[in-house]
Amino acid sequence: MVDITHKNNTLRTATAQAIVKVSKQETIAAIENDTVPKGNVFAMSKAAGLLGVKKTPDLLPDCHPLPIEYTGIEYSINGLEITINCTIKTIYKTGVEVEAMHGASIVALNMYDMLKPIDKGIEIHNIKLLNKKGGKSDFKDRFRNELNAAVIVCSDTISAGQKEDKAGKAIIANLEKNNVAVKAYEIIPDEKEIIQQKTKSYVNQGVDLIIFTGGTGLSKRDVTPEALNEIIDRKISGIEEAIRSYGQDRTPYSMLSRSVAGTINKTLVLALPGSTNGAKESMEAIFPSVLHIFGILKGARHD
Repeated sequence: MVDITHKNNTLRTATAQAIVKVSKQETIAAIENDTVPKGNVFAMSKAAGLLGVKKTPDLLPDCHPLPIEYTGIEYSINGLEITINCTIKTIYKTGVEVEAMHGASIVALNMYDMLKPIDKGIEIHNIKLLNKKGGKSDFKDRFRNELNAAVIVCSDTISAGQKEDKAGKAIIANLEKNNVAVKAYEIIPDEKEIIQQKTKSYVNQGVDLIIFTGGTGLSKRDVTPEALNEIIDRKISGIEEAIRSYGQDRTPYSMLSRSVAGTINKTLVLALPGSTNGAKESMEAIFPSVLHIFGILKGARHD
C-alpha cells in the first residue's frame, strides 16, 4: 500500500452516488408499499451498504483500513429512477471516496438482487463520486501566492565546511513544492548576535517567511531559540505544538524539541530541528496549512 505515515489526521468526507432504474411503475409502488417478496428494499439495501463500506479494504488490495466514523445512506425517487447517495466521514490520514463509491455500489446491487424477481428490466447507472473534502489540498491558502522565504542553517560544523547541509535542502524542497519562492539560503554559525542580525535584515527586506534549522538542541552551544525569543513580537504556540505532536508520533525524542514559531511585524519566523528528518517532518507537520497565517497578517478576511 502507498505510504501515508507522513500525513496528518484531518476530517475527511466523501459522497458517492448510484442510480437504480426500474422498468415499470409497479416496481416503485412495491418498494414504497413494502410488498417486495424479499423484504423491505430500502432497509435491507442500507444494511448491505454499511457492510460494503466496512469491507472495502478487504476487497481492494491497495485500500488502507481506516476508522469509519459515519456512514449515511439516502434515497430519492424520481419517476423510475432511485438515486442512492452514500456519505462517509472519518478523521484519518487518507480519504474515503473509495469507501463511499463502494457503499453506493453495494446498495445498488442489493436493490437489484431484491427486485429482479418482480422486474427483469432493472439497470444500474451513474456510479460516481459527487464530492470529497479533507487532506492538505483543502488547506492550501488562497492568499499564499507570491510568498518568499529565507532558509538559514545554524551550524558551527556546517559553516566551517566539516559537514554537508541536508536539513536546509529538505526545507527548500518542501517550500518549492508549496510554491513558496526561496529568496535566500545561508549557512551561519550558531551565534546569538548573527542569528538576530540575519533575522532583522530579512524582516527589513520584507521577506514573508524566515526558517532557521539547527541550534535548537539542549547543548549550551544551541542558542537559536534564545536568540529568536528575544526579538519575536508574538509567539505562536500552536505551530510549535503541531510540530512536536507530529514528531512525537514518530519518535519519542521529539518531546525534547525546542522549535520556535512567532512573528516579527508581518514576517513569520520558524526555528526547526537541525537533523534532516527533524526538519523534513517539521515542515510536513505544518505545511501548507501554516500559509493561512499570511492572509491573517495582511488583514484579509478568511471565512
